[in-house]
Amino acid sequence: MAVSFIGAGPGDPELLTLKGYKRIKEADVIVYAGSLINPEILKYADDNAEIFDSKDMILEEIVDIIVRSVRKGKKVARLHTGDLSIYSSITEQIEEIKKAGVEVEVIPGISSYQAAAAQLGKEYTVPGGTQTVILTRMTGRTPVPDSENIASLARHNSSLVLFLSMGIFENVIKELKSVLSPKTPVAVAYKVTWPDEIIILGTLSDISKKVKKFPAVNKNSLVIIGNFLKVQGGKSRLYDKYFSHEYRKGIK
Repeated sequence: MAVSFIGAGPGDPELLTLKGYKRIKEADVIVYAGSLINPEILKYADDNAEIFDSKDMILEEIVDIIVRSVRKGKKVARLHTGDLSIYSSITEQIEEIKKAGVEVEVIPGISSYQAAAAQLGKEYTVPGGTQTVILTRMTGRTPVPDSENIASLARHNSSLVLFLSMGIFENVIKELKSVLSPKTPVAVAYKVTWPDEIIILGTLSDISKKVKKFPAVNKNSLVIIGNFLKVQGGKSRLYDKYFSHEYRKGIK
């Protein structure tokens, strides 16, 4: 049997994937990141499922619960917030679990950066504008390579999304101001898709002042920077009546 690592999405229980929902519903044991995951998602679990909150656990404790449970023939679901492909810490868990001879299934989820764009009604890659999205974080207790510092990435003028950086927000803004116009649009998205979601819109020149009006906004926030927040992009060639492709012949 295998343990299922599940991306539990940004918060809204209805944004869980169907496959993730099925694994949670079938699970005998669930280990979830309680500091980040909406507990409403656990309502999908069977009433008899054993549920463990990993927020106070170390790596060895998490791995031990998973390995012991799988060896007993139990179905195990390991829940992380958002999508597992970024900032999820699954690599170290999977390595240890596989050493113990347990197979692993990884089920993707919707990331908060995707949910934030949906709530804003925007796309990061605007036709006629930037075609690049940079997902990164400010250096902190977890270091970031020098080549990936915020200022150097911001120089690309791409759409920029910062995870795990709200705790040092003023440093973030200072770095961005060193290379970008003060008029550059910024959004701070707190607990996207949760009932207490807050989205603050501004520019590099005024976003700090605006954020201070919302004391609840803390580390569970994204900092999103880019002209896509204000620019109405050009029309996509995909739907242009003069543009031909394999499914449609354009007008000559």
